[in-house]
Amino acid sequence: MNPDLKKLQPYPFEKLAELKAAVTAPAQKSPIALSIGEPKHQPPAFVLQTLQDNLDKLANYPATKGILDLRQAIAAWLESRFQLNSNSLDPEQQILPVNGTREALFAFVQAVVNREQVAPLVLCPNPFYQIYEGAALLAGAEPHFLNCTADNQYLPDFDQVSAETWQRCQLLFICTPGNPTGAVMRSELLQKLIRLADEYDFIIASDECYSELYFDENNPPPGLLQACKDMGRHDYRRCVVFHSLSKRSNLPGLRSGFVAGDANIIQPFLRYRTYHGCAMALPNQVASVAAWQDEAHVRQNRQAYQEKFSAVLDILGNKLDVKKPDAGFYLWPNVQGCDKNFAQQLFAEQHITVLPGQFLARDSQGINPGSQHVRMALVAPLAECIDAAERIVEFVST
Repeated sequence: MNPDLKKLQPYPFEKLAELKAAVTAPAQKSPIALSIGEPKHQPPAFVLQTLQDNLDKLANYPATKGILDLRQAIAAWLESRFQLNSNSLDPEQQILPVNGTREALFAFVQAVVNREQVAPLVLCPNPFYQIYEGAALLAGAEPHFLNCTADNQYLPDFDQVSAETWQRCQLLFICTPGNPTGAVMRSELLQKLIRLADEYDFIIASDECYSELYFDENNPPPGLLQACKDMGRHDYRRCVVFHSLSKRSNLPGLRSGFVAGDANIIQPFLRYRTYHGCAMALPNQVASVAAWQDEAHVRQNRQAYQEKFSAVLDILGNKLDVKKPDAGFYLWPNVQGCDKNFAQQLFAEQHITVLPGQFLARDSQGINPGSQHVRMALVAPLAECIDAAERIVEFVST
């Protein structure tokens, strides 16, 4: 077996299951799960119909590169959403459909890390999406964590990264809007990272899966490719973005996303994926075209989340140290104590499941930046989210 497998920690939900197993939830209270970031809104009916209408295409092998219609739809969506120049993305060279971004993020690291370099680093935010760490370890690299705390608005303080660390960096993961904090990187910061990538010759992988869940229709979160455009950098050199239909369109089970950016990175990654054998099924591709070409259902989705955030935060009031995030569908409250104890006792007393923040982070520079926080995903129906908020107030008030 690959010895690097021994370096992988249990996934956060394994730790959570163990924590909950030590107590018993009250049977008279209905269970409410705020722990998993799985959208619960209804998928768009027209996408499901398109999927059903194309099931006969399961008789054909799909190409790893995906159908041209899908790549063109993705390119058009990126150009419109991130205000890129018309026809600035080549669907043949700079777009690659993937089976959800989770598998693509993992595979990408395997493809880009140069094992011949001594002690390569993969930098990532802390807390973080656990795939970043596991992918780095199994690629033979060392993850290097950049703490995201309230003191720096839950964004990494890149000024504190040493020149030696940047020199060893082969890949920088960023997540904007962030999971779990919801913090958004502005174009100026993204441009600063691009200049650092030029200076130290590393790749930036921007996980933008929550980019379409925001609160101000006139101020959507910027993306890495948009920052490239702002710099007049139309080849997107050293920059790659990851997007998905899971959160945007409530289609996590479709396993549909894409990778886009620097053709000099995308094309070798395509070769890797061809051997990897991870082409998206043709019915899923055709359904994805329909999803990327429609914005009405995405606006409705945002409105539903806005209603939940407004209702829940009104109830929580000053009973919990929490505020509305920049974007996304998570709350990241500071529970002013042990997050594991908070999560365990909330489950034991109110039958509500939240995720301890320390499970999403690692000890770095003397702290675990996830400690004393819990992640709450407002994915359940509005009434259930309101019920959860009222029970949380009762819990913290006793």
